[in-house]
Amino acid sequence: MSQTPEPSAASLNTEQVAHLQSWINKTETQHDLVARTAVTGLSATLDRDDAPAQDGDSLPPLWHWMNFLPMARQSLLGPDGHPARGGFLPPVPLPRRMWAGGRLQWQADNPLRIGECVERVSRIASVDHKVGRSGELLFVLVQHSYRNARGLALTEEHDIVYRAAAQPSDPVPQPTAAETQAAWKREINADPVMLFRYSALTFNGHRIHYDRSYVTQEEGYPGLIVHGPLIATLLVDLLRRNAPDAVLTDFSFKAIRPTFDLHPFTVLGQPQDDGKTIKLWAHDHEGWLTMQATAKIR
Repeated sequence: MSQTPEPSAASLNTEQVAHLQSWINKTETQHDLVARTAVTGLSATLDRDDAPAQDGDSLPPLWHWMNFLPMARQSLLGPDGHPARGGFLPPVPLPRRMWAGGRLQWQADNPLRIGECVERVSRIASVDHKVGRSGELLFVLVQHSYRNARGLALTEEHDIVYRAAAQPSDPVPQPTAAETQAAWKREINADPVMLFRYSALTFNGHRIHYDRSYVTQEEGYPGLIVHGPLIATLLVDLLRRNAPDAVLTDFSFKAIRPTFDLHPFTVLGQPQDDGKTIKLWAHDHEGWLTMQATAKIR
């Protein structure tokens, strides 16, 4: 695909948006090994008392996010610690990026397993540009399919949102109060050590998760940001702790509001009357909703 100079971060015109949309339908195929060491590391980071992982054990849901990691050379990293824009993902110039949510579906009779090789085929499904009250936004939808030697194991849709830099005049979004009635509840202290360990396990160099001076001075946030995928993983972990025999078949989640390391936050769950659906959510220390999710089990 031909490369053009990155457009100004101030705004995107029609021609620039069209260039970014030329990435639609671009595909990428990768192969990776589900490593036992990483699985043991995440179990420790989540404060689980699982026995040491063994080859052949089923990989817990969402733990595949420790695989297929972008490992750009140090000289190719951008100022935010991420790989420089371009390549498989479109070179969106807006400086702030966020994993905003996703939808996943597992083949319950074919779980990914520790020690096996997995193929992931990724596709850029859409690139949408919008301008709203919070400023300029660009949404990229990525679809992934994961296959092992037995066939399709997992499909995933991944929502990425790019935003302009924060401005003093930006409107303050109104927070949403979270539901407090829940059958399951766990308080999480996502301190800098926990954020560092998760960043290391996922080879995530984004400075918003470990560099306090960068995240406060450059991106305008009050503290280190808890990874959205980590919160989603903790929601599923809450399900696993309270329904250990359940088999997760579907999971969807949406980030509502950033969570910071300055205070503990809470993950909650409420099984629904159908016996197959579980509502999961997280709220911060003030009770504001930060992530909502739905799980389907069998």
